[in-house]
Amino acid sequence: MGILSAVLQASGRKKRFNSAVILASGSGTRFGEDNAKQFFILDGKPVFVRSIEAFEASPEIHEIILVTRSADITGCRNIINDCGFKKVTKIISGGETRQESAKLGFDAVNPECDFVAIHDAARCLVTAEMINKVMEAAYVNGASACASRAVDTIKKTNGADIIKETIDRENVWNVQTPQVFMADMYRAAAYTAKKEKFMATDDCMLCERLGFKVKLVDCGKTNIKITYPEDVIIAQAILEYRKKEQK
Repeated sequence: MGILSAVLQASGRKKRFNSAVILASGSGTRFGEDNAKQFFILDGKPVFVRSIEAFEASPEIHEIILVTRSADITGCRNIINDCGFKKVTKIISGGETRQESAKLGFDAVNPECDFVAIHDAARCLVTAEMINKVMEAAYVNGASACASRAVDTIKKTNGADIIKETIDRENVWNVQTPQVFMADMYRAAAYTAKKEKFMATDDCMLCERLGFKVKLVDCGKTNIKITYPEDVIIAQAILEYRKKEQK
């Protein structure tokens, strides 16, 4: 039996404690507003509040660490208190990069943490059901990530915007968040990356480079990230669709 399998079996025999690190410290320069995108009011609620709501509603999550800009900590705390969230245990200042902010958030989780879910606050249409699916996959595989299968034709260029090849989309995915990892796995990956000054585009990449396998979980295409102003229009349409489905 491998070390990972042994640890997974051991964690399955005890009651798990799972933490969520929600990253809301970006500047939102691409969004084009005075306030960062995570504070944009979407259908009556700030974007970051919608993300917290989903993790608050998931029975698989036991604590939430919010990572934001130092200047926004007081404002976030006031909003969180007004919302009555019970699982937010800490609000901390982020770093200069997303990767650094994720590590700072992880450093703040409960020492008893078994699995950590890293999530971008700007993916505010995530649901408790999506979170539960990704957590369950991590229990079996050690690491997992919310994703959707690619449907567009994918082209690779030569660096000058000229098509070099067409990639078979059969095994191509668009990866989202949350991304969930065994705490010890993420700790090893994050600290190794810091020591070796390695920069990744997402948290899965940190673990991939150490040889850990990450299971992708198809959660559909509605878990979009608010990046550009036009994304708000799409997000509002998705919310309206969900409201109709609930009737």
